[in-house]
Amino acid sequence: MHRISQIKPTNQNSYQEAKQIWDSIAKPLGSFGQLELMIQKIASIQNTADVRLDRRTAVIMCADHGVVQEGVTQTDSSVTAICAEAIAAGTSNINALAKYYHTRVIAVDIGMNADIQHDNLLNHKIMHGTNNIAESAAMTVHQTEQAICTGMEIVKNLKSDTDIIITGEMGIGNTTPASALAAVLLNLPVSEVTGRGAGLSDAGLAKKIAVIEKAIQVNQPDKTNPLELLAKLGGLDIAGMTGLFLGGAYYQIPVVIDGFLSAVAAAIACEIAPECRNYLLASHISDEPAGAALLDLIQLRAVIHANLRLGEGTGGILLLPLLDGALQLYRNSHRFEDIKIERYVSLS
Repeated sequence: MHRISQIKPTNQNSYQEAKQIWDSIAKPLGSFGQLELMIQKIASIQNTADVRLDRRTAVIMCADHGVVQEGVTQTDSSVTAICAEAIAAGTSNINALAKYYHTRVIAVDIGMNADIQHDNLLNHKIMHGTNNIAESAAMTVHQTEQAICTGMEIVKNLKSDTDIIITGEMGIGNTTPASALAAVLLNLPVSEVTGRGAGLSDAGLAKKIAVIEKAIQVNQPDKTNPLELLAKLGGLDIAGMTGLFLGGAYYQIPVVIDGFLSAVAAAIACEIAPECRNYLLASHISDEPAGAALLDLIQLRAVIHANLRLGEGTGGILLLPLLDGALQLYRNSHRFEDIKIERYVSLS
């Protein structure tokens, strides 16, 4: 955790060099919008205007949640292991997209109930699922720190052969702790930040809200202490992703926020180290109720508005073809001097 205090600012010279490249392209200034800013941001992270995104990795944190015993989900926790094994085997939703977008997928057991043996599943289990947050803290602060450090170590191990990291998660019941965290982080009523997850009836949603309200009452989390907040109300998948974001900032690799769970982890990472936000890219606005508010909290704008809520990093990976398209324009489009017309100038 000591590495967090050593996170450096991004390189603003590279940011400006990338902006100059955009402004040299024969088009109205800023007309490729948020994608221009993302390429500039990546340049500032990579310390060069020669932006490269050829090597991509999606890291999927898999964990179980004790709160599932409260009946807040359609399915039981056994589904987590089934889906995690499918991700490791290359047959899940994220794998179908990753193959098309030339992205490596890494599945991580950071806290599943089951002990799955698979060559492509990294075993970094901290505990066999969290405790039930409606009764006690999800985990200890030490376990939370272990999960964060696990995420950071994964980034360290990827640094030499990855240009960008997509975050994802798999864990039945994980929108319940995420909603609890969002309610505290955003200082909003639980009912305003809680959605139906993988699909709940009206009665199921009402029960989920009541369980989250009880969890907050039981744990009395302190918003100003992000580690304690995460330990009391979070999950190992969320803590692991928090580590991925902090690791990206420390090791200077851009990291993509996927959806709701990922945005909660990003918000906590930014509470721990505010400089972290300059290393993050927001892919889409989750269809979960708190999705947009969490991105507003960390002052990031997503480029995809498609009511996505699948998880596994599937929304995050859809940012890659947009960035690929932006890079084609950035590298290969004609310049003002090529076609001998006067440059646009900023009039605002």
